[in-house]
Amino acid sequence: MKTLRDRCAAIELLVVDVDGVLTAGGIIYGGAELEHKQFHVRDGSGLKRWHQAGKRSAFLTGRRSPVVDRRADELGISFVVQGATEKLPAYQSLLARASVATESVCYIGDDLPDVPPLRVCGLAVAVADACAEVRAGAHYITRAPGGRGAVRETIELILRCQGQWDREPLAA
Repeated sequence: MKTLRDRCAAIELLVVDVDGVLTAGGIIYGGAELEHKQFHVRDGSGLKRWHQAGKRSAFLTGRRSPVVDRRADELGISFVVQGATEKLPAYQSLLARASVATESVCYIGDDLPDVPPLRVCGLAVAVADACAEVRAGAHYITRAPGGRGAVRETIELILRCQGQWDREPLAA
């Protein structure tokens, strides 16, 4: 049986759900076509550090929102999949496009649609306020809730296990 350290050592691609993981899960509508999402700055700085370590990342979400594309562009996210109502086929397609084995993937989720990819990835992470089914299947449960630094916490965990967190970050 693999330890958490063993699982972290193999991770090269981070796949992150958006609503409830990168955000606290709230959606604010501001008119006919206007949607607001609040992202945590430490998750963003963690993703930048992740990329500086030579790693890739992806957003995989069941909804569609231009705000997600904007955040992905700001952070240099390698892959963005929106509108994935069935997340397992979208996850499998994403891994094929990225040419990465599932044991090299960390998936971070919070709700029932995330359960199928969590069952087959190398490191399954549930945010602290995830539903019971997601927490039950996780290899790691963050201390931070979704939208409050859970992605940064996960990145720090993986990079520390890989001996890469304490390295001097590259200039932004």
